[in-house]
Amino acid sequence: MTIPVTVAWTPEGLVVLDQSLLPGEVRYLTLRTPAEVADAIRDLRVRGAPLIGIVAAMGVALAAREPGDDSAAAVRQWVDRAGRLLAATRPTAVNLRWAIDRMLAVTQRTMPDARRLSAALEAEAMAIHAEDRAMCDAIGEHGLPLVPDGAVVLTHCNAGSLATGGIGTALAPVYRAHQAGRRVHVIADETRPVLQGGRLTAWELTRAGIPCTLIADSMAASRLRRGDVTCVLVGADRIAANGDTANKIGTYPLALAAKAHNVPFYVAAPQSTFDLATPNGAAIPIEERHATEITMIGDRRIAPEGVAVWNPAFDVTPAALITGFITDRGLLTRP
Repeated sequence: MTIPVTVAWTPEGLVVLDQSLLPGEVRYLTLRTPAEVADAIRDLRVRGAPLIGIVAAMGVALAAREPGDDSAAAVRQWVDRAGRLLAATRPTAVNLRWAIDRMLAVTQRTMPDARRLSAALEAEAMAIHAEDRAMCDAIGEHGLPLVPDGAVVLTHCNAGSLATGGIGTALAPVYRAHQAGRRVHVIADETRPVLQGGRLTAWELTRAGIPCTLIADSMAASRLRRGDVTCVLVGADRIAANGDTANKIGTYPLALAAKAHNVPFYVAAPQSTFDLATPNGAAIPIEERHATEITMIGDRRIAPEGVAVWNPAFDVTPAALITGFITDRGLLTRP
C-alpha cells in the first residue's frame, strides 16, 4: 500500500506536496519562510485540517530561522508575527489555531536563548507531526470494526493521507481494513467546487490499490437509495461542543441523505479538531472563497461574466445527523 508523503522538515526548509497540481503532476515545494507557508495554505497547495496544523507549526518554527538579530527577544517577535500571519489564512479549521497556540506557548517556557528557543520550536513542530501520525493510526484502529469485509464506504472531500501527516482520518479505517485483507470499496464524491474528492481521494486510493468509484456530488443520494452503502465516513475541520461539525461544503446534504436512507454517518477526527470553546455550529466561522472556484475550471470559464457567486468552503452538519465520532480515543456516540 503506497501512502504519499505530504510534509517533511529539512535543513533547506519545509518540503510539502503541492496538492493543487494533483493528479496530473506530483511536485514538492520547499518553503523557507512563514510567508511562503501562509501562501501555500491559502492557495490550497496544502490542505486538510490536520495537515494545515502540522504545516503551520513548522511555519512558525521557520520564523526562528529569519535572518537578522539573533537574540531571543527578536526570535520571539518573529514567531509572534508568523503566528498571526498563519492564523489568518484559513478561519474554519480549528487545528490551525490549535497548532499555532501550542507553538507560541513554547516561547513562553523556553530559556531566553535564541538557539535553544529555535531548537525547542523545531522539536515541538516535530512532536505535532509525530502525534498526528499516531492519532491517524488510532482512528484507523477504532474505526476498523465499522468497515467489515465487503464494505462499501461513501466519503466526501479528502480526509485521507493527503489531509494529514499519517494515513488520514475518514480513510484511516479503510486503509486498516485493506491492510487486514478485507474487501472494501470506496465511493468518492467529486466534491465541488475544487474537486478534492475527484483529484485527491480517488488518486490516493487508486495508488493504494483500494477499489474506488467516483461520483458527482448530486449522485450521492441516488447511490444511498440503492442500499449497498455500509456507512458514510467523512472528516471534519471543526467540531463544536454540542457535536455540530463543519466539513467541506456538501457534507450537510450528504448527512441528510444518509439519515433518510438509514445509513450510518460517521465523522472521523483527532482530539485537536474538537473545539469546546465553540458552543454550536452557528458559532463556527465559515470561510468564503473566490468566485473563480465556481465560475472557472482551470483556465476555462464555465459561467457568464458578472454572475453573482456564493462560495462557502464549508457547511455545518448538525449533531443529530451524526451517528458517531471516530476519534483517536475511541468511538463517541454522543457529543
